[in-house]
Amino acid sequence: MFYKPMFWCKNKFVTVILKHKIMKVYLKEIEFRKLIASILFLTIVSCSNSSAYKENIPISEVYEVPDGLPSKETSKESKKSVINSGQKFNQLKIIKTGTLKLKVKNVKETTKRIKGITEGFNAYIANLKYVNTSYQKENTFKIKVPKEYFDVLLDSISNYADIIDQETINTQDVTEQFVDVTSRLETKLQVKERYESVLRKQAKTVEEIIYAEEKLGSIQEEIEAAQGKLKYLSDRVAFSSINVILYEEIPYKEVKIQQKTFWSKSKKGFSFGWNLLESIVLVFVHSWSILLLVIVGILLYRNRKRV
Repeated sequence: MFYKPMFWCKNKFVTVILKHKIMKVYLKEIEFRKLIASILFLTIVSCSNSSAYKENIPISEVYEVPDGLPSKETSKESKKSVINSGQKFNQLKIIKTGTLKLKVKNVKETTKRIKGITEGFNAYIANLKYVNTSYQKENTFKIKVPKEYFDVLLDSISNYADIIDQETINTQDVTEQFVDVTSRLETKLQVKERYESVLRKQAKTVEEIIYAEEKLGSIQEEIEAAQGKLKYLSDRVAFSSINVILYEEIPYKEVKIQQKTFWSKSKKGFSFGWNLLESIVLVFVHSWSILLLVIVGILLYRNRKRV
């Protein structure tokens, strides 16, 4: 009778301990599930808030990207565009300029022939200047020729020379400028698209509309400037320049000096004496009034002296 209650009590105590441990594990599992659920809920809310923030960006936060520096939103696109630009302009962009100074027999005739051959190469002549002096005739002009015909036309013009005084070829690599201007232009276009989107969707007040329009106008000017520079470089690369100087020397003619004879010297002396006499007579004629006053003065002086 004594051991039975003790054994029963012991089993009951063990059962209580087991139940307590099971409850702890169950409670921990419930807390873990609640934690997972709360984390998922916060993640969904934060994602929805970020998307809403992107859709409602204030106009004041739309900013321009400095030249050559892409924004965070378009960094990947800008990097791709720069890579594509590098592949696009993998071919070198070279500006060629040549100079020819040629001595020819006939400047006008040679110029006429050069004009004829330039038409066959789709080239044209600009800035023509003709100078004629007593010792030389010179014609200076510039030829704009497609880059693929530059070397051929240069050699063709050289064939008309009696003497080639100067022949130079200068090259300028503008490939880097092409890539730089193109990447800047793409960045400006992306900024312009953002402002246009803001103007269509978010600008509500008059101040916001005016602000967006002013920014669009400023960016448009920068875009046009970049496009103009790109066109200028493209034209200079597409058409090379040849500066041509043609000159023709005029033979110097010596003037024969004739020796003067006695009769020529006598004639010259007589002519000089006659001219001198004419000058003296003319002096008296022009100063007759003064002479008259002098004579009257002398007569009056003598009369007073006699009295």
